[in-house]
Formats: sequence, structure tokens, C-alpha cells
Amino acid sequence: MKKNPLRLLGFVGLLGLLGLITGSTGFFGFFGFFGFFGLARQADDEMLRHNLARAGLNAFIVSLLGFPVSVISVSLIETLETMLVFLVIFFAGLFIIQILTFVLSFNFFEKRGDLK
Repeated sequence: MKKNPLRLLGFVGLLGLLGLITGSTGFFGFFGFFGFFGLARQADDEMLRHNLARAGLNAFIVSLLGFPVSVISVSLIETLETMLVFLVIFFAGLFIIQILTFVLSFNFFEKRGDLK
């Protein structure tokens, strides 16, 4: 039985420890990646790979739609300081939405269980 390579994303959760060291609360969101360790017991099969590809496609579509919208909306801001603040907020928010889209899509496809 092959091990599931998706479990390795759980190690990204260690970046959350940087929030404790640096005091920056922005790193605490990385603790959510520890949830991928829950997939360690799941076998690596064709259905898992198919569901990963479908969930990845959903997250990619979110990024294709979100990045142009965020860049255009930030470019409409007049002052440079405000532009940088909104740029950071939009890209951080888009990263969160991409990860949530991937995780929720993957869980939905795994629970449904078919190969449509």
C-alpha cells in the first residue's frame, strides 16, 4: 500500500510556530495545515488522485478569477501607502480563499465518492 503524499502538507503547519517566535499573528493561519496529517492513513489510489486534481482545478479557477480582480481594484487606489495595504489584504484573503476552496472541494468529492 502506497502512502498518501498529501499528508506531507501537514508539515507546512510548522510555519505557524513562526507566529509564536516573531509575534506576528499572520503566521497562525498555517496551523490549519496540520489537518492534512489526518489523511496519513488513507491509501493512495486513482480515486484520490482524481479528486485531488478536481479540487486543485477548483482552487486554480478561484485564483484565475481572484487575482485580476484584486490587481484591478488595487490599481484604482490613489495613494501608494493605501495601495500597499490593500494589496497585502487582497492577496492574503485570496490565499485563504484558495486553500479553503481546495479543502472544501476535496472533502466534498471524497464524501460523494463517485468519479463524475
